[in-house]
Amino acid sequence: MVYQYKGIDSRTGKEVKGKLNTSSKAEATEELKRKGFYIIEIVEKKESILNKDLNIIIGKPVKNQDFVVFCRQLATLLNAGTPIVDSIRLLTDQVSSKVFKKALLNIYQDIRSGIAFSEACKKFPKIFDKIFINMAIAGEASGDLERVMNRLAIFYEKEHKVKEKVKSAMMYPIAVTIVAITVVIILLTKVLPSLLNNLLSVGGEIPLPTKIVMAISDFLIEKWYICLLIVVLLTLVYIAIKRNPKGQYMLDLIKLKMPVFGVLNQKQIIARITRTMASQFSSSVPVLQTLKMSAEVANNLVFAKVLEQSLESLRGGSSLSMPLAQSWVFPKLVSHMVAIGEETGQLDTMLEKIADFYEEEVEQMASRLSAILEPLMIAILGGIVGLIVLAAMLPMFSIYENFN
Repeated sequence: MVYQYKGIDSRTGKEVKGKLNTSSKAEATEELKRKGFYIIEIVEKKESILNKDLNIIIGKPVKNQDFVVFCRQLATLLNAGTPIVDSIRLLTDQVSSKVFKKALLNIYQDIRSGIAFSEACKKFPKIFDKIFINMAIAGEASGDLERVMNRLAIFYEKEHKVKEKVKSAMMYPIAVTIVAITVVIILLTKVLPSLLNNLLSVGGEIPLPTKIVMAISDFLIEKWYICLLIVVLLTLVYIAIKRNPKGQYMLDLIKLKMPVFGVLNQKQIIARITRTMASQFSSSVPVLQTLKMSAEVANNLVFAKVLEQSLESLRGGSSLSMPLAQSWVFPKLVSHMVAIGEETGQLDTMLEKIADFYEEEVEQMASRLSAILEPLMIAILGGIVGLIVLAAMLPMFSIYENFN
């Protein structure tokens, strides 16, 4: 609820006005007193269409970077001996996202009323994922929540770092592709038609490349709606395939089989899975629950199937490493190190080393890929534009020959 207040700042003696988003009037009063304000008036402000907090969230409500900062700050406060309820109250004032602030405020109220931190976080699944919830539950059960929060901070920091590295590597080719498509459309629909019409009105034979370019130009100008219809149909087909489990499995398989990008995707998923497993094992999350969680965070049905096989293997009394060794998606290095971890009782340490190794591999590969793609995309863009320009210039040579 939103409360509008008027008061006096005890430090400056000046009148202050503003709004507070709290769950009750008592909470709003306490918050103002904590800030050093003498309250003159505090009333509930009725929500309208203009100020209503519409509970419509498109995409992820909290940015990865903001969530990483929250986890690190919470871990720091807990390590310093600050109670969880005071830590959440302090962090509520620090976050900039309105959605996140409102969620933390509700969590703060729940903790004050005696609800466990993990239970309070469960009410906001779009902000706090299952990994966070499971590790928080394990931390509360072991009485070592500060250590678990520290591991969560490390986990989300590393995951964010890898995602940003891959994203930055992919941004350049995507941007160049968009520019290339835009330039080609402008050349074919605006520049070339007027230029070619002027040249061809003089006479002369039309070369084959020019005929092809003219045909494409005429098609884009006169039947552009067909191109739009094709894009819409392909999008609908893609959505239909994704909604079918077998179709989604084939798409995920294609992503892994793609040249260069498939290897990058594979390494990124391995890093994510092993980092998740290492964090959960070290936080005493049950093994079967950890494998289920790892299958979910893989976001790839090919990997999920192998992890489900590992889950069944453990239920049957076999090892975790055996199904990994039998699958092509996990390199021999992974299954070998997992087997060593199982034998020595240091599985979480081995999984963490695997995650470190593949995160480094992803970063290096993304950097190399970015360095290779930049000149390659420029060359492709230059080649396409060059072919169009050449097709426009060929009639000029034909006209020149006719005049001679």
